[in-house]
Amino acid sequence: MYTSTIAGLGHYVPDNVVTNDDLSKMMDTNDEWITERTGIKERRWVDPKTGDSPSTMGTKAARIAIKNAGLTPDDIDFIIFATLSPDYYFPGPGVMVQEQLGVKEIGALDVRNQCSGFVYGISIADQFVKTGMYKNVLVIGAENHSGGLEKSSRGRGVTVIFGDGAGAAVVQRCEDSGKGILSTHLHSEGKHAEELALIGPSTGRWVPEIIKENDPEDASYYPYMNGNFVFKHAVTRFMEVIGEALATNNHKPEEIDLLVPHQANLRISQFVQKKMGLSDDQVYNNIMRYGNTTAASIPIAMSEAWQEGKIKEGDLVCLAAFGSGFTWASALIKW
Repeated sequence: MYTSTIAGLGHYVPDNVVTNDDLSKMMDTNDEWITERTGIKERRWVDPKTGDSPSTMGTKAARIAIKNAGLTPDDIDFIIFATLSPDYYFPGPGVMVQEQLGVKEIGALDVRNQCSGFVYGISIADQFVKTGMYKNVLVIGAENHSGGLEKSSRGRGVTVIFGDGAGAAVVQRCEDSGKGILSTHLHSEGKHAEELALIGPSTGRWVPEIIKENDPEDASYYPYMNGNFVFKHAVTRFMEVIGEALATNNHKPEEIDLLVPHQANLRISQFVQKKMGLSDDQVYNNIMRYGNTTAASIPIAMSEAWQEGKIKEGDLVCLAAFGSGFTWASALIKW
């Protein structure tokens, strides 16, 4: 068995900054209301004129990650793309990245696990590398939420939270058994699927059907979130899955050099930090600048933390995510 390690990181966010004050001009909200509930001050939204999409943003992040790994696109053996907002219903964005990178006809896999999608992707890449099937696996998380949000007072509870962007990592074979991805832990609980979901359009509720009904009160084609319910489950599952990763590898919370949680809500991250007795230096948050970018949030945060020198060789890094599905996941990495 080989060891797998994260050899390179990269991220890309649109230039278009949308502040809380900008949102107050679209809906009944204000900076104080948004900051108090989420910790978010601004987010990036795609400008349609730029042509940015999940696949193009993912490709931009991927090129940076590949370069930082000291590789070229031709060195990549497999692509894993996590998103809830693909360019099309089908085909998935993984194959579009293969084309945009201009690489040989390698395999591409799409992961639909929403907020925990990137950690699921890291877990899949880890297995491929450890078994010797692939040497360099590209894992991408990318989202374009802004095109599907309800930008009105009715939709403010969801719309103020989400942003666009992409992050990527190269998972690489490593001969050093003392470092790398130590373990990953994946869970789901489908009975709560509709507490955080987009009900339509879907295969059970196609766009022509929605248009035919022409019901102005129909909000089923916008994302729905039962905020308090999701929050309560999130803080519980975050604690559980982080504890599971630490226990599996005989580590204690105080031994974590950096926890990179999914950027769902700053209040969730702060609650987990307090419960685990971690200092501010042991937890990385950037939700205040980017909002919740779902599958992109952990790779963007991890890439920024690495750039800022907050992830160093030998560090114990924990990734943890919770979101729609419900699904939740963690990964413990010796850098």
